[in-house]
Amino acid sequence: MAELGKDINRAKQLLDHGELVAIPTETVYGLAANALDATAAARIFAAKNRPSFDPLIVHVATAMRVHELVTDFPDQAQALAASFWPGPLTLVLPKKNHIPDLVTAGLPTVGVRCPSHELTLELLHLLDYPLAAPSANPFGYVSPTRPEHVQEQLGSQVAYILDGGPCRVGVESTIVGFADGPVIYRLGGVAVEEIENVVGRVRVMTHSSSNPVAPGQLASHYAPARQIVLGNIAELLTQHPNQKVALLRYHKRLPDTPVPQIVLSPSGSLEEAAQNLFAALRQFDKMDVTLVLAELVPDTGIGRAINDRLRRAATSR
Repeated sequence: MAELGKDINRAKQLLDHGELVAIPTETVYGLAANALDATAAARIFAAKNRPSFDPLIVHVATAMRVHELVTDFPDQAQALAASFWPGPLTLVLPKKNHIPDLVTAGLPTVGVRCPSHELTLELLHLLDYPLAAPSANPFGYVSPTRPEHVQEQLGSQVAYILDGGPCRVGVESTIVGFADGPVIYRLGGVAVEEIENVVGRVRVMTHSSSNPVAPGQLASHYAPARQIVLGNIAELLTQHPNQKVALLRYHKRLPDTPVPQIVLSPSGSLEEAAQNLFAALRQFDKMDVTLVLAELVPDTGIGRAINDRLRRAATSR
């Protein structure tokens, strides 16, 4: 089991020695190591069983620290950083040579962000290096939004879990690159509309890839152990009459239906639904069911990111 606590000095001590530390962010918990130490970064890939072609996101304390890592920080990227950092936004920028190729999967770019969580920001300010930190879970599985999620799956491979409580946003950061204009590589905690309010029209390129230019682009990802089927739940129930099923609903229970149901947001809030999504998917894995019937949420704002995660969770691995 990993050591659990709120001691940022203890976390720093372990990171300074190349160990892995789980850190809280507003999106999900990250599995962190010194981003400038290839040996430490390799431990992230080993612990997660993550393929080396999938790049890591590098976390910094302030936007000013980005200049130490990239060769170009264009005006549009700086405008987005000024609008959304600290916050759930990752910027893909051309990297400097001292960033290990392992961290960027050999790509000439690096994804950087400044997370919005008091404990992790304090930690980053203490360090003289940035942190590489993908989600703190086995590769392809549901991302962790609480410290106990990390303990359950990676507790034996993490030196310390910095306990920051439940994550406020609950889905990963939006990833934006700047190849021939702004392009969204992953939907996430900052909505498309919010990005466009700052930089104008953007392209969205979140399709699957065996050689992704940013994390979270694979077709099958964020997947629980139980099979997920998306659609109209009332119709799906008639199509699977002899299976042990559970239901994932947006904001209302399906009446007169004697099967387990999880409602993401009784109030109909997309933000609340995002916060509860990954915890709900994990809860199904502890139920005596074989199939989860799920519905999409309204496809607007952060709802696009929720639907993206549901579609990937439903893709056969």
